[in-house]
Parts: sequence; C-alpha cells; structure tokens
Amino acid sequence: MIKIAIVEDEQIYIDQLQNYMKQFCEETSLEIETTIFRDGDEIAEDYKAGFDIILMDIQMQFMDGMTAAEKIRKLDDEVIIMFITNMTQYAIRGYEVDALDYMVKPVEYFSFSQKLMRAISRLKRKDGHFITVPVESGVKKLKVEDIYYLESFGHRIVYKTKDGEFDSRGTMKDLEEALAPYGFYRSAKSYLVNMKYVDGVRNGCCVINDEELQISRQKRKEFMEALLDYMSGNSK
Repeated sequence: MIKIAIVEDEQIYIDQLQNYMKQFCEETSLEIETTIFRDGDEIAEDYKAGFDIILMDIQMQFMDGMTAAEKIRKLDDEVIIMFITNMTQYAIRGYEVDALDYMVKPVEYFSFSQKLMRAISRLKRKDGHFITVPVESGVKKLKVEDIYYLESFGHRIVYKTKDGEFDSRGTMKDLEEALAPYGFYRSAKSYLVNMKYVDGVRNGCCVINDEELQISRQKRKEFMEALLDYMSGNSK
C-alpha cells in the first residue's frame, strides 16, 4: 500500500487529483491510499511521518507549500515531495527541500501519471526499513539501518544514529520486540544495540564507534552467542 498525501486548498483540483489517482490505480493495479489536507498548516503542524509521497500545492491561504515542506523536511528526510503550482518560478525553489518534481496547473492526466510513476519507481528503489518515533517537535522517521544503539533513561529513550541523537518516549520492551527482526539485541537493561555496528567486546562491554556499552552479567552468554551468530551470517 502506497500512502500519498494531497495538500491542496481548491476543491476543483482536489477532485481532479482524486479522479486521476483512481484512474492511475485502475491502469497500474497499484494500491494507493490518499489523505487530503486543505492547507499547508494542516499537514505540517503535528506532522505524522507516515506518507510515502506528498503532492503539495505551493500557494495556499494559511501556510504556503514551500514553508510546509521545509517544516516536514526537518522531521522526515525520506518522504517524496512533488509540488503542484501554476507559477513555475516558485517550483524551482523546490530543490531547496529536495523535491522530486513539480506539476503545472492545469494538470494533465498524462503528465500526472508519468510523474507519479517516476516517484513510485524511486520509492521502490529505496532500501531499508523505517520507524517513526515521537520527538518534541512532532515525530521523526528514522532509518533502522542507521541506528547505532538505543539507551533508556526510564521512559525516555535516546536514539544514537548516523544523523545524531534523538530523544523520544517509549519503553525498551516494546522497542526490543519491534527491532529484533533487524539485528538489534538487548545487551543490558539500558541498552539495545544494532549488531551491525558492534566492533567487538572490551572490558566486558560491546564496542560501537569506540564507545563501551555495558553487557550485563545475566545477558553475557546470550549476547555473545547472538553476536557470534550475527557475525557468522546466521541471524534472520
């Protein structure tokens, strides 16, 4: 299921895009779920990083599409953004927020279908798995493969990733279950580590980026077995 957001304040264009989307699904047999937002502020404020593609009008009453895209990019650097506009000079600025393309109003079906297929093709080429985590400004989409480890402080979780640290809420128990299929293992009560980045064991700790992370006495035997299993390529 491909999830697409349509951000458009004019009903005539909402109806047109929905009809185009229905025709596109019939022609391609793809399953697409669309969500309508009638202004940039509706999608950008309290943004939920669950969309694959966003079709964004640029000129809207309360928050223009460019401003909305800038806010979204701070939380989600993976979603594909495509602008819809009748002023191409504004669309060129889309490259500032890594927009894939733009559609010029009035949008013709052939152009719509070609550009949407391009976006979906790019989507299918993306590797990896993602999780969304609550952060102070809303939610953040994190690529699982880019997470080094998680550290818990009560109900506060710190994600250590290639892109920096992110504070969130949650429980280690839930995250352990969610991330187990991706090679994560609980080395101690406070640590959930990505086996991909474990360089070895030193001073009774596992080493990630030269950081020593505790391996609890109770977990040591199981952890070492899991690490050897992962390194030998036998992990699922």
